[in-house]
Amino acid sequence: MMASCWDEPRFRTPCGRNASAVTEALAGDLIPVCRYTWRMSTETVTAPANANTISAVAALMGDPARTNILFALMSGKALTATELGYHAGVSAPTASGHLAKLLDGQLITLEKQGRHRYYRLASPAVAETLEGLTTLAASGPKPLRPTGPKDAAMRQARTCYDHMAGRLAVAITDALTSRHMLVIEDRSGLITDEGQRFFFDIGLDVEPAAKSTRPLCRTCLDWSERRMHLGGRLGASLLKRSIECNWVRPGNNSRSLIITPKGEIDFHTLFGIPSQALGSRM
Repeated sequence: MMASCWDEPRFRTPCGRNASAVTEALAGDLIPVCRYTWRMSTETVTAPANANTISAVAALMGDPARTNILFALMSGKALTATELGYHAGVSAPTASGHLAKLLDGQLITLEKQGRHRYYRLASPAVAETLEGLTTLAASGPKPLRPTGPKDAAMRQARTCYDHMAGRLAVAITDALTSRHMLVIEDRSGLITDEGQRFFFDIGLDVEPAAKSTRPLCRTCLDWSERRMHLGGRLGASLLKRSIECNWVRPGNNSRSLIITPKGEIDFHTLFGIPSQALGSRM
């Protein structure tokens, strides 16, 4: 069994703070002796937001072209200005103007490789904000077009920046909590001893990262399922491992994921996910 960061077996490894999900009841005798909260974080302390700064960020995200640019980057891939202009449906000069504003607002970052320039989301927090806005928008006016096959694929499984979202991700979260491998409580998560053994067995490292200020595990409110899925370093590692094990593969849509036949079997046998949640043909 991997070593815990606590001396006593009854203490559990901290999983970080949950930025967007609703509170779940703490089950059993697990003691959340150390967890991230809004006031307990290793991140750099910044000045509190005010009406002006919030409005400035909202204005940056509020332009449809910039919204499309940000959502294109939700795949986690670094994209060029030409590619982002295509996603936004604008010309190259117009795309450059939007990218300059997003850079100035620290919503995206620029990476240079030789003569090439690539753009990424500035942080997981930007992705979580976009996911939250999607949830809010989904409860507003009904879309003018019918739900199509791409929407169904996105609801089944997709990337949310660097972790999984959709029906599959929610089912994984449910399975881990119901099998007492993970406990979600008050915007924080705890990995149990059983969870540590399980993650070790499937090749995931749940030890604290010395140089990372990102929480090991936080939850996002899934916009399509309206329930929690795993984010943070644990969620990112789980997506990476799922691709390595050929449990999922990228779909035709830039963010959709396809559950492979091997994935249907392993998600069912290893995680205990019901076949119906996988769209399984078993």
